[in-house]
Amino acid sequence: MQPFEHIPKIIAVKALDAQHLMVTFEGNIIKRYDCTTLLAMQEFKLLKTYAFFKAAQVDAGGYGIAWNDGMDVSGYELWKNGVLQ
Repeated sequence: MQPFEHIPKIIAVKALDAQHLMVTFEGNIIKRYDCTTLLAMQEFKLLKTYAFFKAAQVDAGGYGIAWNDGMDVSGYELWKNGVLQ
């Protein structure tokens, strides 16, 4: 059994273009997250509209990001699959 990995809380998110997010975690750790896989999913189709995509916000508590109540991405996903900048 592997020990629990600490995932820092998210403190900021910004759309870099129509499919990439810059996510800032505690400790000023910045990762670039490619949303291409999300954009291909039916439940995330609204993200193809750039005005909606760039409206991403940090969830309360810093445990993920969200665009609305039904569309969000966990901090774990962003941390594990984001590319360190």
